[in-house]
Amino acid sequence: MQLTLRSLYDKLSQQMGPSGWWPADSKAEIICGAILIQNTNWRNADRAVANLRERTHFDPQKLHQLADEELQALVRPAGFFHNKTRALQAIFSWLAAYEFDYARAAKTFGGNLRKELLKLPGIGQETADVLRVYVFYQATFVSDKYARTLFAHLGAGNFKAYQALARRCHLDEQFTLADAQEFHGLIDEFGKQYLRGHDHFNESFLANDQLLLI
Repeated sequence: MQLTLRSLYDKLSQQMGPSGWWPADSKAEIICGAILIQNTNWRNADRAVANLRERTHFDPQKLHQLADEELQALVRPAGFFHNKTRALQAIFSWLAAYEFDYARAAKTFGGNLRKELLKLPGIGQETADVLRVYVFYQATFVSDKYARTLFAHLGAGNFKAYQALARRCHLDEQFTLADAQEFHGLIDEFGKQYLRGHDHFNESFLANDQLLLI
């Protein structure tokens, strides 16, 4: 069966149901999780997230005020703690200029928000798009590794780099913000089930489908 982005989303949704992504209780927690998950697994990232929750309750002002050494100790379980400390300090300092008003920051930069986020240390292409979707409420497609692997299986192309797919994959007006958030979650849940470790794609409900990117 030939799929469009919309029909792929619909099929994933019908087969897998609500994903519940992003799993967090606040936008500050989403920011921390998106940075701490870089180059590690969820188990390690969750340990660091739990440390930050206990210490700050994800109050962005408290996160912003943490001293270097204390923040490094809290995020150490996630690895690369020097870089991740710097990234967390940078984004919460940036947000402080907008009084931690996420809507205000998003409105200030509009379509240029992605470029602004990419100026911050530790914020790469994928993290910027995750933050746009889940924190700043800009509907966009997250072209992460699971998405690129899935699209390759569906014959849409071999997208080795993040931007290679991001340039081709744009959500049209059919996709609401909630759809964009759910799409990323569904793809990642599909990836965990069928694409991680030994690839089981041929056993999945998408095995006989093809994706057409327009």
